[in-house]
Amino acid sequence: MSQPPDQGSTSRRKFVVGAAGLVVAGASGKAIADNPKNQPPNVPEWTRTLGDGVGVRAYGTPSKFEKQVIRRTVPWLTATPESSVSFTPLHELDGIITPNGLCFERHHSGIAEIDPADYRLMIHGMVDKPLIFTLDELKRFPRANRIYFLECAANSGMEWRGAQLNGCQYTHGMVHCVQYTGVPLKTLLNEAGLKSGAKWIMAEGGDAAAMNRSIPLAKALDDCLIAYRMNGEMLRPENGYPARLVVPGWQGNMWIKWLRRLKVGDQPWFTREETSKYTDLMENGKARQFTWVMDAKSIITSPSPQAPAKSKGLTVISGLAWSGRGKVVRVDVALDGGRNWRTARIDGPVYDKACVRFYYEFDWSGEALLLQSRAIDETGYVQPNKDDLRKIRGVNSIYHNNGIQTWHLKPDGEVENVEVG
Repeated sequence: MSQPPDQGSTSRRKFVVGAAGLVVAGASGKAIADNPKNQPPNVPEWTRTLGDGVGVRAYGTPSKFEKQVIRRTVPWLTATPESSVSFTPLHELDGIITPNGLCFERHHSGIAEIDPADYRLMIHGMVDKPLIFTLDELKRFPRANRIYFLECAANSGMEWRGAQLNGCQYTHGMVHCVQYTGVPLKTLLNEAGLKSGAKWIMAEGGDAAAMNRSIPLAKALDDCLIAYRMNGEMLRPENGYPARLVVPGWQGNMWIKWLRRLKVGDQPWFTREETSKYTDLMENGKARQFTWVMDAKSIITSPSPQAPAKSKGLTVISGLAWSGRGKVVRVDVALDGGRNWRTARIDGPVYDKACVRFYYEFDWSGEALLLQSRAIDETGYVQPNKDDLRKIRGVNSIYHNNGIQTWHLKPDGEVENVEVG
C-alpha cells in the first residue's frame, strides 16, 4: 500500500465556479447540491412559506431530514427486548455530549416506570442510622454537576473472535457521555454514618430484575453520585428515572438504575451479576472477577461503515476516546493499519473519565486505507491492538474488549470492518 498523503497537502482542496455563481465541490468536481431550484441565486422554497409557530413542537424534535439518527438494536443478539440493548448512533454525532434520546439502553427486565412521588432510596446495613430519602429530599442536598462516559462491559464484545458487526454503532455503540446532576454518594453515607469495619456497599435497582452489584466503599466515597438529571433534564425512564447510581470510569452494569437501596457491609455480596455474569472467562477456563475499570479505548466514527467517505480530497477523520482511569491525553491515528501513527487533534473539553473528541484532516486521493485510532490516558496506558489483547485474554470473554478497531476505507468510499495481522 502506498504511503497516504499527510496533513500538509490539505491546501489542494478544489473549488469549482459554476455558471450561476460559486458552487463548492469536492475534489471530484461533483456539486453538493441536489435541487438547483433551491440554490443561489434563486430564493429557496422554504423562504417562500411560513413555518410552524411557537408551541407546535412542544418538546423539540430533530429535523425530519435527520430521522435516521436513532438508537438501533441487533435482534439476534439477545433473547427478548426486555433483556436487551440498543446502540448509540456514534457515527451521526459530534462533540462529546450524547443527546438524552440517543443514549444506549441496557435492560435486564425492561424499563421500570416509577412514580416520583412514590420513589424512596433506603440506606441501611453497617450504618449508625438507617435512612430513607424521597426524591425531593435528595434534591435538597448540595448538588454536583459532572460529565462522565458510561460504557457497558460488553461493548465490542462480539469482536473477540474477529470482525463481526459492520458499523461503529454496533461495535462500539454501548457508550455515551452526558452531564449528570445529583448528590455525591459520600454525602448520603456521611448522613447515615458508617460503622467501623464497613468496606462495601450493595446497590440494588427497583426494576423487575432487582439488579444489584457490590461496590467497594472506597469507590463510593470517592466520586460516585446519586444522579437524577442528565444534560439538565430529569433522567429518561430508560436511563433510570428518577434516580440512578453513577460510578465514574467503571463498567455500566454497576451504574444501578432506578436505585432503591444501598446496603453497607464488610464484604462483597457475590451477586449473580458478579459471579455467573460480568466476569472475564480466560483461555485456561478460569474467570477474572471484579474487573471494574474500563480501560482506554477509542473509535473512528467517521469515515466508518455507516458513514462512508462521500468524495476524494479534504477528508476529516473524526472519533471518540475515553478512559476509566482518568483523562485521555493523546489520540493517534493510522491510515495504514498501524505501521505509521500520527497525533490527532483533540478539540473541546477534556475531563476526568469523560469522552474526548479527536480529529485528523488529510487529503485523500482515493487509495485504499486501513484506518485505526489508539488512545493514551494520563496514567501512560496505551490502547492495545486486538492480537496483543488476545494473547493475554484469549477469546472466550465477551467483556472488556478495548482493542484497536480497523476500518477498511475502499477507493469508492465504502468502509468495512476488518482486522489486520
